[in-house]
Amino acid sequence: MNITKAVITAAGKDQRRLPLQNLVDRTGQSKSALTIILDEVFAAGIEETAVIVCPGDIPSFSAAAGEHASKIRFIEQNDPKGYGDALLRARSFTGTDSFLHLISDHLYLSFDPGRSCVAQLLETARGESVSVSAVQATRETKLPHYGAVGGVRVANKPGQYLIHQVLEKPTPTEAEQQLIVPGLRSGYYLCYFGIHVLTPGVMDLLDGQSAESGGTLSLSPALAELARREKYLALELRGRRYNIGLKYGLLTAQLALALAGNDREEVLSQMVELLAEKERHIQ
Repeated sequence: MNITKAVITAAGKDQRRLPLQNLVDRTGQSKSALTIILDEVFAAGIEETAVIVCPGDIPSFSAAAGEHASKIRFIEQNDPKGYGDALLRARSFTGTDSFLHLISDHLYLSFDPGRSCVAQLLETARGESVSVSAVQATRETKLPHYGAVGGVRVANKPGQYLIHQVLEKPTPTEAEQQLIVPGLRSGYYLCYFGIHVLTPGVMDLLDGQSAESGGTLSLSPALAELARREKYLALELRGRRYNIGLKYGLLTAQLALALAGNDREEVLSQMVELLAEKERHIQ
């Protein structure tokens, strides 16, 4: 499977400003969240990227992309018809190719030296030649924020699961009934990480569901149908996602980047000083 294209969705009404936020990356440089994502995408060998944005947002996203702007095709989602519709806007860009897909309100931090989260996923997708979605074992209290999958472990393939079911933001009861994964600890479910490699069949499914629904189009039903039609894998990456759209999400992502970067000791020292100062005032 040859994967040279990526699609990043950034047109959600609650999402559109998040990729423009600035953070300090692991090298100590100030960058937009969008640039940090693009750094990882292009470093993994992707050649072209489409970013789906709201009408009128192209100038601000182009500026936020920095040196990567010349390698990006910006596509506007003219009507707010949902996540699945946003992805479908890139159909002419992806054509008949499999493609990498990322959401723009997450940042990704690898625990595998020398291999980013995107690189890990691409390696598996290229080796298996099927759709693969990154997942993370997630507490049931976080289910309202994520899509989740059910399935079984793939023998002799650490971290791989064959997906049988996909649900968007399930309740704990729904998850317990439909998404139990043998071997996963109690109260945890495999939730999407925000990175996928998808075959072109996903665009066909989205197009068909769009014609039927006539309204908001979600991605999860298309992925659920994909799992019924063809082999579809989940991969637990050696890494962690940080949802910058959650309360304190941007702060948590910044701390994670800082503690994994060149300024780790300085950041730890400042945190110790801050905690010590707080304790003095409490006493």
